[in-house]
Amino acid sequence: MGWVFISVLMSALASQLLIVPVDSSQRQMPPYLKICSRSDPKLNQCIMESVEILRPYLVTGIPELNIPSCEPLCVPQIVINQGKGAVSVESTYSNIKVYGPTNFALKYVKLDLDNDRVRIKLSLPFLHMTADYSLDGRILMLPITGSGKSNANYTDIEVSCTMLGEVITKKDGKKHFNVKDFKVKFDIGHCSLHLGDLFHGDQELGDTMNALLNDNWKNLADEIKPTLENTISSLLKNMSNNIYRKYSLDELLPP
Repeated sequence: MGWVFISVLMSALASQLLIVPVDSSQRQMPPYLKICSRSDPKLNQCIMESVEILRPYLVTGIPELNIPSCEPLCVPQIVINQGKGAVSVESTYSNIKVYGPTNFALKYVKLDLDNDRVRIKLSLPFLHMTADYSLDGRILMLPITGSGKSNANYTDIEVSCTMLGEVITKKDGKKHFNVKDFKVKFDIGHCSLHLGDLFHGDQELGDTMNALLNDNWKNLADEIKPTLENTISSLLKNMSNNIYRKYSLDELLPP
């Protein structure tokens, strides 16, 4: 379940850090927006300050910016298919709720405008997630199947992403940013989870499998980590480009 949270969180943070459209011609800006000029020699610091100003508004969400409530952060459904190695499962998570994402600490935001590169690193001390799940497959060569309620706790989470792009000029003469590559890396210090109603409600088998998952969570996470990071990277690349196609560079970062 760890990757589900990471994908949700990174999507939310991407919208907060990189794709909030602004218009410097507006006479009065809403209190949660701090305009950052790309010519500002302290641009990275300005963006970090803008995130801190935005943080308290993330609890209830900002409808006019299409930013949902982040406490909890809700996602309708995520599908995960891992087909090889020690983990081979098909699973679906729905009604996902993540508690605690607004407690993130932004370690740095680094914009390299000359090379069209953006780097972000953040950490979170603790997260709790609940979801309805359905899965079937094999873990550590053992069969696993079930559907029901699930919950998980994560501590000491580190997330970093690097976005590489290019500036393109459209027919109207306006310049837009286009993401060519989006790489996400994450590490979780510790994880504990519970999957209810495993093996069609067999309590003994379910308890044994939950114990196995918790005892081996680190090895299992390492097994599927490359696939998950690639999946998340692709998701964020597509999401970012959807926004960048809509808003010009001057709207996102005024001169």
